Amino acid sequence: MRPRNQAARERLVPLLRRMRRASPLELADALGVSAPSMHRMLAELPSNQMVFAGRTRRTCYALRRPLRGDLSDIPLYGIDTAGNATLVSKLALTYPQGTLLALAESGWPVPPESRDGWWDGLPYPIYDMRPQGYLGRQIARAEHRLLDVSEHPEEWSDDDVIFVLSRVGTDASGNLLLGDEAYQRWLQNKLSPPEPASEAELGEHYSRLAQRALGAGVAGSSVAGEFPKFPALRQNGHSTPHVLVKFSGASQSAAERRWADLLICEHFALECAAGLPGLGSARTRILQHDGRVFLEIERFDRVDLHGRRAVCTLDALNPAFLGDKSTDWTHLVTRLNEIGLIADDTVRAVEHLSWFGRLVGNTDMHLANLSFHVFSSSLHLAPTYDMLPMAYAPLAGGEVPPYDFTPPLPLPQQREIWQVACKAALEFWRQASIDARISEAFRSLCAANARRLGEISPRV
Repeated sequence: MRPRNQAARERLVPLLRRMRRASPLELADALGVSAPSMHRMLAELPSNQMVFAGRTRRTCYALRRPLRGDLSDIPLYGIDTAGNATLVSKLALTYPQGTLLALAESGWPVPPESRDGWWDGLPYPIYDMRPQGYLGRQIARAEHRLLDVSEHPEEWSDDDVIFVLSRVGTDASGNLLLGDEAYQRWLQNKLSPPEPASEAELGEHYSRLAQRALGAGVAGSSVAGEFPKFPALRQNGHSTPHVLVKFSGASQSAAERRWADLLICEHFALECAAGLPGLGSARTRILQHDGRVFLEIERFDRVDLHGRRAVCTLDALNPAFLGDKSTDWTHLVTRLNEIGLIADDTVRAVEHLSWFGRLVGNTDMHLANLSFHVFSSSLHLAPTYDMLPMAYAPLAGGEVPPYDFTPPLPLPQQREIWQVACKAALEFWRQASIDARISEAFRSLCAANARRLGEISPRV
């Protein structure tokens, strides 16, 4: 005779493979056994096969899902501003998909449905760490064979992202490290850090790094962004020697000349945006060497040589907390304010920035281009970055298209903020129109835009 409830025991693991997570009562009901019997069956399962989380009636169970055959927890470490690492939490993969990562005591805001640590996919802080953009593709080109992932990061599954980060994710955006191997690599680099480049050698140094970035691809960072760039260390930084450096081509074609103009414009746009209420900007400067323009951007997620700050993009926050289809910065931060994650003055600061971006022709204000510092379970606006007149960017084939700048106009209730943003945008167009490093043709466009904006602003 088969032992009592043996059939239910045999069906338990297959059932858990199909269920995202379940309470003991849900499992007991599905298997037709009593609640005490269900608790006994769960206790019989090997501890390395099962995870559970939640208090009292919220307790749910899930079956561990292996990562490349490994059922072990993956530690998540955080690095503070002094460069010290501590264990934040541990990540477990669960069947049929999703993860368990407790963040309620971590200082990261947590959506209500994840208060016990359950996530239907990647936890949003890890989502923001994933390699993407130009530097993400560099990592993929260099490491995809060794890590057995696609050469194209956009094709990676969530499991691929976790595996890559746990092996080579030592310089992701923000302050988190996933996995012991990534931690050991970071620690080794901390103990034997590369020497920051001196001011005297910076031009040659950046030229070499640009050539290397354009070559086979060397894994060095996973910070987001599409513009050709490389990470670097240089002396005499304001807050940190860590910088990202965008660069133009060296051939002086029409398209490369335009990209060079836009890099210089980005420098001016960030300086002007920094004067808007409640805003700051990433520190930048322009260098020119070997026919290239370099835009050096000091990283605001780094402190000194080893310290780091937690950051999170609106791109990660929206699906985690809002699930809103909008891509409008002001609308989304207003909703984040309504659920208590950001302050009123942050909403007004983003309103100013959004209008400024539109008034300087920035047609690429996607959700990954607005970030927040994270501490004490709240969000604080990070410095502005990637702010430039992308309406004038060359097309993929190299053509430089014409663009007729038509300043967007406000509704009556938006007029006050529009006027403040307009004043900063006017200053931007005027600065760009007189800087000799910008091509004469583009300076003329900037001057025309300044005149047009100056003509309409008194009448709005």
